[in-house]
Amino acid sequence: MILPKKFTKVGIIGFGGYVPSLRIKVGEIADAYGKSGEQVVESLGVKQKAVAGRDEDTVSLAVAASQTALQRAKIKPENLGAVLVGSESHPYAVKPTGSIVAEILGVGNEYLTVDLEFACKAGTSAMILIAGLIEAGLIEAGLAIGADVAQSRPGDALEYTAGAGAGAMILGSKKFPWLAQLNFVSSISSDTPDFWRREGEQYPNHAGRFTAGPAYFRHVLGSTQSFLDKTKTKINDYNHVVLHMPNAKFPQRAAVKLGVTKEQLNLGFLVPEIGNPYSAASLLGLVNVLEQGKKQEEILVTSYGSGAGSDSLSLTLLKNSKKNKLDLERQLKEVEYINYSQYLKIGRAI
Repeated sequence: MILPKKFTKVGIIGFGGYVPSLRIKVGEIADAYGKSGEQVVESLGVKQKAVAGRDEDTVSLAVAASQTALQRAKIKPENLGAVLVGSESHPYAVKPTGSIVAEILGVGNEYLTVDLEFACKAGTSAMILIAGLIEAGLIEAGLAIGADVAQSRPGDALEYTAGAGAGAMILGSKKFPWLAQLNFVSSISSDTPDFWRREGEQYPNHAGRFTAGPAYFRHVLGSTQSFLDKTKTKINDYNHVVLHMPNAKFPQRAAVKLGVTKEQLNLGFLVPEIGNPYSAASLLGLVNVLEQGKKQEEILVTSYGSGAGSDSLSLTLLKNSKKNKLDLERQLKEVEYINYSQYLKIGRAI
């Protein structure tokens, strides 16, 4: 059982997000299979998705997001005592992504790293583990990353939404100035079949509506409600709520059940424009809230990972973020559209 312990020594000292500039419209994919683009967009609530370029992978996405986080934190890379990367598209089956990212960033050699996998919630799990290390006094700062170049079988329903991106959070002790304070964390898990991909298989499998919906709502609603009960808070105590976004309809439906308003959901709701970048989805939503939220606002995040489980965590914004050219808001506007033929040539669907 995870105890409702309030963190007192951990805060966010840096954060960053990266979304590739390439986009493909959902209607373009639907047209390739003789389906109605309008109907698919209406069904999923997703207009387009981000596509990693031919020279981009999970490592390069993670590095880009982490460099922004380091710039915001204004600390030296060697101050990081841990680098944890959550993903379901690690480039190597045996060889850690974390050590590659740390080497590129210049972290040095005295740090803990391990690759995490729990479908789309591995990024928030990395945050919780880093927070525990800091609270215990083992490290003073650590980097938690959620990054994915999401896999999707050509013609599968996943192909409309499986996107690419990375979110990075640098957590630190009181030695560093906090941008946001971490308050509470919670997590629930179960052996619930949803999406799965065996070793050596290129694409994930699923049983469609018979698993995706029930598993998502059971865990997202259950984790959030359990978190509220443990912390003795109400949903309207939070100015911003970020729920995992496999598509646009699921988090909106979950929000209604939880009593979350459109205003609370707004800043962290990126899926219509970038699709679902798996482990990066919740972290990118959080990054956007941290960039555009206001001082003293309260934030609640609930992620979701197939298999299945959800993490919930709350933060308090302590400073208004300064606008810069690296903000997600700018990345969402500066895009280059590709057609389905170009998408196939890039190699993300073959």
